[in-house]
Amino acid sequence: MTLGELLAGVRLKWPLSPLLSQMEIQGLEYDSRRVQPGYLFFAFPGSRADGREFARNAVERGAVAVASESPAPEGFAAAGLEAWIEVVHGRHALALAARSFYHHPDERIALTGITGTNGKTTTSYLLDAILRAAGKTTALVGTIEYHLAGRVLPAVNTTPESLDLLRLFAELEAAGGSHATMEVSSHALALGRVYGLNFHTAIFTNLTRDHLDFHHTMEEYFAAKQLLFAGAGGAPPKWAVLNRDDEWCRRVEVSPASEVMWYGLGQGATVRARHISSSLQGLRFEVQGRKLRFTLESPLLGKINVYNILAACCGGISYGFTPEIIAAGIASCPAVPGRFERLDEGQPFGVVVDYAHTDDALRNTIAVARGLAPKRIITLFGCGGDRDRAKRPLMGQAAAENSDFVVLTSDNPRSEDPLAIMNDALVGIRRTDVPLVVEPDRATAIARAIKEARPGDIVILAGKGHETYQVLKDKTIPFDDREVARGVLRGFGYHREPK
Repeated sequence: MTLGELLAGVRLKWPLSPLLSQMEIQGLEYDSRRVQPGYLFFAFPGSRADGREFARNAVERGAVAVASESPAPEGFAAAGLEAWIEVVHGRHALALAARSFYHHPDERIALTGITGTNGKTTTSYLLDAILRAAGKTTALVGTIEYHLAGRVLPAVNTTPESLDLLRLFAELEAAGGSHATMEVSSHALALGRVYGLNFHTAIFTNLTRDHLDFHHTMEEYFAAKQLLFAGAGGAPPKWAVLNRDDEWCRRVEVSPASEVMWYGLGQGATVRARHISSSLQGLRFEVQGRKLRFTLESPLLGKINVYNILAACCGGISYGFTPEIIAAGIASCPAVPGRFERLDEGQPFGVVVDYAHTDDALRNTIAVARGLAPKRIITLFGCGGDRDRAKRPLMGQAAAENSDFVVLTSDNPRSEDPLAIMNDALVGIRRTDVPLVVEPDRATAIARAIKEARPGDIVILAGKGHETYQVLKDKTIPFDDREVARGVLRGFGYHREPK
């Protein structure tokens, strides 16, 4: 493919010369370490590094041109390359170029994008299970891992760069796949990682305080989510699935070209849950709406998962699947890793690990546990460093108001002092008189929380969920709440042989 064909539709600051326009391009890359001869390299500005710093390395590895929204660094021509292409927006340019290079696979793959503060991962797993119950070969892209036609791949970002997405969609199509489900983060929308993609269905789960270190205000955070329903550089989605019970979802401006489906428990939902039964075995309820009425069962627990299941059901309805297929898919989806994941070593109390890392998510997780009628709830949590400081006291208050015992510890402190982070959270906890233990070492804190438990209690280890690492100031260390907790339980003499 020629450079001119590749960049058709890309907004350039300066026109390509005829010679440059006819240059053959063998591949695209934004990581100089992966550049091969004949590639076009994209140099992005970043919060920690400027991609232009790696352009010389890309040229040395065989790049024939560099695209950037910034001018070439001084002296760059000395590297032997004159082809520096200035574009108006780097990630928009990469997205459009990648769509051209891979021959627009998103026009043939049925793509569902799921956005929202909480519930994206679980909803994506549920919808993927419905698609597979319908006999589809699928891809799943999200926080925990990526799935591609039955293969499991490591997740780098919740939503990867457009080039990685389009490469994955092309591989899915080559494998005979037809549907892809992806979590679409607010960062990805704001930065342009999904620019130009065609979504069949867009789902908005909810919006609560998070990521304000990046977006600064809730209005900016919401505006990023809104982009998914406006088209984000592509056509608006055919279907817009919105949570009727969430005030921010009700503010979404939906394109006249999109068909809207509301889900929820209250008034105005076109797809709703009725006759909800919740137990330790899971959920059972009736789905009503859009001329459908059917009963489904799920091993997932709690009211928050009623919403996630309804969102996934709406996704299935948007694809025209029957109630039998939708119910079979929901029933086949087990607990999602790190989302109210139960640890059972034969102990007489519950231990669950959950990814909850906002005040709203903490309340939801504790509410799920409260619905299981425990004697007490013991909640361990921490707050991430280099993130929105204002949510820390809110998280502390959420944990303290809804738990019977709180263990405050460290999460991923990153460059901040763990004790300073914990002091911010203590402001909210001290608005209550809940019994409290403060322990900065997370492994010791997990042991303290489990040691506190008595028969009939539930211990919640919140914040890190599926993560298998802890990010400290100067290094990242292996750390998995689940493995640490299992080790503590076995140290106390509990042990259950795997089935």
